[in-house]
Amino acid sequence: MFVLSFDALLVRLADVAAWDIVFWRGWLVCLALTIYLVAARQLSQIRLLKQFWVATLVIAALYALGSSLFVFSIKLTKVANTVLILSCTPFCAALFSWFILGERIRLRTVIATLAATTGIVVVFAGAAGFGDGLHDVVGSFLALLIALITGLTLTLLRKYAALPLIPILALSGAVAGLLALPFADPLGTEAESLGWLMVMGLVQIPIAWICALTATRYIPAPEVSLFLLIETVLGPVWVWLVLGEIIPPLTLFGGIFILGAVCIHAWLGMRETLQGQPTLS
Repeated sequence: MFVLSFDALLVRLADVAAWDIVFWRGWLVCLALTIYLVAARQLSQIRLLKQFWVATLVIAALYALGSSLFVFSIKLTKVANTVLILSCTPFCAALFSWFILGERIRLRTVIATLAATTGIVVVFAGAAGFGDGLHDVVGSFLALLIALITGLTLTLLRKYAALPLIPILALSGAVAGLLALPFADPLGTEAESLGWLMVMGLVQIPIAWICALTATRYIPAPEVSLFLLIETVLGPVWVWLVLGEIIPPLTLFGGIFILGAVCIHAWLGMRETLQGQPTLS
């Protein structure tokens, strides 16, 4: 999550059109993860995708859409708005798990979702009255849409738990690259911008994803959710330190609700996992 926290900063530093970022980011991630699969001798994982090819295509498309919308959200609004709203993803996943998988939503999840929703409303209010107004609102709305898409993606991954994730992520990069192709001008990207995009696509995102996937083998899901707060907190900090981007006051206020809800919810989930029994029901 620490590595992933530089994502928004790299999007800003690339300083090219959003579609160009989506194009280069997608294909470079696809290349890096394919090289990893070859080097780790894990190409055999691709055979598993054939058994659930419809689910594979849907999940890859959702990943590609979420990744693409992230770039547009960062381009349109403050980084703090985007990452704070994205931190609500675990609650979106809980709602989709209830709807698709029939899993019961715990009382603590309902309360945390209501608290996070309050924070989102405050962030939207700040977006409407701060900076570019309409652009900030659209960017914040895209962040909310990404949280919903990611929640749905995580739910589908639980439903099809046998699917290997790294090949799907590589495929999603190719899907994003193809999606951006009609709108991008990749050959017009300047060398400096391309350098930042290569750092993002070949190094930062692949390392972050591989580390995150490895972590889930050793720690419970609620603890993973708690570590997501690292990106939420540090993402805006890097952009402020390097580019001087100011965090809107209402975003800070709304962030108290959102971060508090995520933190307490994850802590209760960790305690429940360790004790082996529900904390609230």
